[in-house]
Amino acid sequence: MSSFLTAPVNRRSVLLGGAALLGSAGLAACSPATTSSSSGSKNLNVLFFGTQDTADKTAKVAEPFIKANPGVTVKFTGINGTDWNDFFTKVLTQIAGGNAPDIVSVATEGVQLFAQKKLAHPLDDYIKRDKDQLAPYFKDVHPSLVEAMMYQGNLYELPTDFNAGNMYFNTSLLKKSGLELPPADWTMDDFKTMAAALKKNPDTIPFDWVVRLWGSWTSFMYANGGNLVTEGKYDGGDWLWNQFYAGDPAAQGRGGGWKWGAPTANSDAVVESLDLMVEMANSGLSAKPDVGGGTTLQGLFASNKIGMSIGGGFWAGGLHNAGMPVDSFDAQFFPKWKVQRHLFGTGGYGIFESSKNKDLAWEFLKSLVAPDAINILTAGNSTTPARRSMMTADRYAPTSPKNWKVFYDTLDKLPNTAPIPAPPYYNQMATALNQRTTEAMSTGNARQALNGLQQDLETAAASVGS
Repeated sequence: MSSFLTAPVNRRSVLLGGAALLGSAGLAACSPATTSSSSGSKNLNVLFFGTQDTADKTAKVAEPFIKANPGVTVKFTGINGTDWNDFFTKVLTQIAGGNAPDIVSVATEGVQLFAQKKLAHPLDDYIKRDKDQLAPYFKDVHPSLVEAMMYQGNLYELPTDFNAGNMYFNTSLLKKSGLELPPADWTMDDFKTMAAALKKNPDTIPFDWVVRLWGSWTSFMYANGGNLVTEGKYDGGDWLWNQFYAGDPAAQGRGGGWKWGAPTANSDAVVESLDLMVEMANSGLSAKPDVGGGTTLQGLFASNKIGMSIGGGFWAGGLHNAGMPVDSFDAQFFPKWKVQRHLFGTGGYGIFESSKNKDLAWEFLKSLVAPDAINILTAGNSTTPARRSMMTADRYAPTSPKNWKVFYDTLDKLPNTAPIPAPPYYNQMATALNQRTTEAMSTGNARQALNGLQQDLETAAASVGS
């Protein structure tokens, strides 16, 4: 199933959509894109992670682009899955069947996967050409989100949204327990104290979580100074940092994308983090988690069954949709353990190398980072806008949380915030992590499970030459 949006055929064929939506200075002078990588077709096919119903709603983001480009057709096709690795597997299967789209929605999890397989087209030349149009956009977006979309010096997506792993609180359960929202600098000891107090409420899970790479026990791993792989940076990217982020302290030390090195899944910091989850489950401070994206978790949270859980800006919309009234939940930074480091994932749209409509696809991608477009993509606080200027009290007034500033402050005030580990073998990593985490929670032996994960990741890394 797919969603079609089209406009009547007209003599006009220039690509105006990106200029029309970006709406910034100098756009009146921009010229149509060249046709060196265009077939002349005006049809764009977009693969979207989600149900077809959600894809249909998201397809509205193409309407201004279509209106500005008579004859253009944009088709959104939804592919649903339990998590990003499930979605990527289905996309790769479709490509193998010879049915590659022009554009695909890809989060941090899949950028290097698609780039390493030469399936994604780098945007560098387009960005250099249209630098004046894009300058206001980059000025409005934290450089960490941009760097997370790079691989080996090339940029593959313009971030539209992101989510960092913050902590959510059920405010009614806090009040019943004699607790308040903790301060920004709260610690892991504070977290454990709050969990113990929440446990006194009947039928309440003090803290709950899901098994996945983003916002799982991996948040504790980051706060404990660990990671599943060694961290590095690819060379390159100076063309971007010097052009758009010159003089920005937050851009210092940026490179050509994150270089995920040798696996370290059984390092002491990682083992200690998963051990904590086992201990909390055994002591009744948390439940044994399920694998998945967290929809069930949000339902339990909204039913006042959970006191604390990890969530990003997308939880604001999710909890509101689950029936939670305004001010019935709030959010704060993740607590400090050895460090107060957060993980995040960012989303955007990439162009397939096989597309015969790259020029048209690029103009559409530019249109997607305009504020009006991002408003559609993040409607109902279903995710967090990548543009800092769009983070306002009015945006979060209908849903909560009061402490909405924490979402972008996680980038602005905590410079060690980093993307989740997402090497080219992300699918294998995600599958192995889910299996080994489930094993650890079942057996109670985190080190043994993580020794297995270490072997899994070493095998996966060798398979792609990492």
